[in-house]
Amino acid sequence: MATQGWAETLITAQSDGTANTAGTAASAIPAAAKYTLPANFFSIGKQLLIVAHGRISTAITTPGTPQWDVRFGATVVFDGLAMLADTVAAHSTKPWYLEILLTCRSIGTAATLMGVGKFTSEVVRGSGTMPLGVLTAMLPWNTAPAVGNTFDSTATQTVDLFFTQSVGTGSMTLHQYSLISLN
Repeated sequence: MATQGWAETLITAQSDGTANTAGTAASAIPAAAKYTLPANFFSIGKQLLIVAHGRISTAITTPGTPQWDVRFGATVVFDGLAMLADTVAAHSTKPWYLEILLTCRSIGTAATLMGVGKFTSEVVRGSGTMPLGVLTAMLPWNTAPAVGNTFDSTATQTVDLFFTQSVGTGSMTLHQYSLISLN
């Protein structure tokens, strides 16, 4: 039997995030876009959808490995893992698109989320003789989806989107971000 549901935008970014050029993990979203979920927000099956867009630049010989993760405070609840970047061409201020869907699997002091996502950009490396162009990397990269680290769903949780570039030879800036609750 079907149930009625709705989508509620919890927060959006109204300015760019800070450019990540350091080759380290950092929040991609501006401070005003960090949303605190209330205690007991989750029920089993409840979903969060993150949608984000921005620009990215990479070098040819050292493009690094871009990586996205979602954190509740300091806890990584979804890790997209490090993706392979294009080593054939440099990319300067190319657009990217990210979607991450998180589904609550368990609640309480050891709550978990199952996550899956996609990152679309020219910087994603294809395989073999695949032509250059826009490719989509399924997240988590090159592995089966699995539940993330546990967190306490009975406490408030601040949602943050992190980006890591393994080298300091490029740049990533977030331009748009939405956190959406799917009920």
